[in-house]
Amino acid sequence: MDIYEQAINGFLGISGVNAWEEMQILFQRIASAKPYHWSLPVRACETIGGTPEQAVPAVIAMGCSHISIILVDDMLDADPRGEYQRIGAPAAANLACAFQAAGLEAIVRSGVEPAILSIALTSFNRMYLMTALGQSWDVKCPIDETAYWRIVQTKSSPFFGAALQIGALLGGTSIETAGKLKELGNLYGEMIQIHDDLSDTLAVPANPDWLQGRSPLPILFAKVVDHPERSRFLELCGEISDENALQEAQDILVRCGAVSYCMDQLLRRYQSAQEALQAAELARPESIESLLDEVIAPVWKLFDAIEVSPPGIATP
Repeated sequence: MDIYEQAINGFLGISGVNAWEEMQILFQRIASAKPYHWSLPVRACETIGGTPEQAVPAVIAMGCSHISIILVDDMLDADPRGEYQRIGAPAAANLACAFQAAGLEAIVRSGVEPAILSIALTSFNRMYLMTALGQSWDVKCPIDETAYWRIVQTKSSPFFGAALQIGALLGGTSIETAGKLKELGNLYGEMIQIHDDLSDTLAVPANPDWLQGRSPLPILFAKVVDHPERSRFLELCGEISDENALQEAQDILVRCGAVSYCMDQLLRRYQSAQEALQAAELARPESIESLLDEVIAPVWKLFDAIEVSPPGIATP
């Protein structure tokens, strides 16, 4: 039985869930796709010498939080693909609350000692509060780089930090080591956000971020940095549903330095995460190293293609 099947079985055993068919169906449907982020507590547990089974309650908790956050985020973004489109906003909001509570219950049922349980629950709850704050700021759209990073550090990073911290705590590591993994998770979350921003911005056809006038990092850069094609880029943003306009705008992202800037920010965080990983003195650091390498891999491929090495950073 894999970790996702174990998570489904554990989730179905939570009081209240066993009487709520809609929750069961949604959790099982999403778990069946084996979302990568749900496995982060397992990575953390393994890296401190624990077993995947010890991390199952954390996998359930982070799975519940992931579903809850997406349910709300889709409504805030008016995403046409959101679950609320099928079941209605009131039902989606109610389900989001239920999944949040189920996530807390999963941690309570983990059976760890009270002192560790308290830290794990605090981490999970703090993650929710910060994510909600970040979602609130994100709705207003960042107008400068300071606002962008503030949103990333509240909306995106806390989930990943909590996932690694709680997984490590349930695996039996020290509070200090779990705290170091939380910081690593925060850096990883920032890397994921930059990576996703690049992928979404360069996607064809136009990603909803373009169509809704939002400002992921590459678009924000091209909008606010003084470069020769800035005025033209702003014009194109208003015509982005046209394929030619999208192509021209994406070409400008490359020429104006937006893509290079994002790659630089990824590399900086990768280097910081590598340094933090070495300082943490973990039993099996390769479990976390592979996470970082997967996010940075597209950057290495690009440097290989142009036969240039990033300065001061050794490629894997």
